[in-house]
Amino acid sequence: MQLLKEYTGIDETIYFLKLQIIDSLDYALKTTPNFENPRQLFEWLKPKLIYKNDFANTELLQSMPTLFKNNCHGTPGAGDCDCFTITTVACMIAQDWNNININLVGRQKTHPVHIYTDIIWKGQRQVLDFTNKKFNQERPYPYRQRIAVDWRNW
Repeated sequence: MQLLKEYTGIDETIYFLKLQIIDSLDYALKTTPNFENPRQLFEWLKPKLIYKNDFANTELLQSMPTLFKNNCHGTPGAGDCDCFTITTVACMIAQDWNNININLVGRQKTHPVHIYTDIIWKGQRQVLDFTNKKFNQERPYPYRQRIAVDWRNW
């Protein structure tokens, strides 16, 4: 499933992001190999993703099957940071991993411009931002909000 609508704000986006993660779980469980750690997930997923901006004045949130099978851009794996976050969280849940976080970052406190995931793995924070070239790489932003993904209580 994909959600294509006029952007109205981050609160609504987070709500629909969760719905898209839930919609992605069956696909993630069927298609994601088992990984020993988040780096392996990053290395498996990174070559499959192509950064593509949303359409003007539109927020496009693609579930994992839509991102890879029925892509709005016409290219499997094409999406932006929120599409990548949906897929990453779904893959992490498929691994039965805990301590997953969604990071909202920006240059202004009330207007995030980027979203990505991290996980606390064996006591260490590890970043999975598929807009970066490398695992555990993070660009500096003055404002950050981390939202715990409490998926076991959904």
